[in-house]
Amino acid sequence: MIIVQLDSEQLNSLIQNAVRKVISETPKAIQPTDTDHWLDLTELCNYHPDKPSKPTVYGWVNAGTIPVHKGCKKLRFLKSEIDDFLRQGRKRTRAEIESNAHTYLAKKNGGQAL
Repeated sequence: MIIVQLDSEQLNSLIQNAVRKVISETPKAIQPTDTDHWLDLTELCNYHPDKPSKPTVYGWVNAGTIPVHKGCKKLRFLKSEIDDFLRQGRKRTRAEIESNAHTYLAKKNGGQAL
């Protein structure tokens, strides 16, 4: 073990560098981007393409099917998460389904072509 005596300026610099390193390596919290924003329940109902009623959205929240943030007894929805949620409902084309089926069957048959 080596013990080194530092003056206050060296110690201050060492601490600042350590804090900067910790801050730079800490994962950033999920923050809305400049183009992203929060929606309340009414805004979500108006934004969603199907224009669901509030009770419908409450049902989705209760079932855990829609991304939601709760705070102060209010529901908040992040627009980017809602957009991702809506994209997940995309139906695959017939060609995509057939391709996935062929890939699955090829794997199931040990890599042999059908």
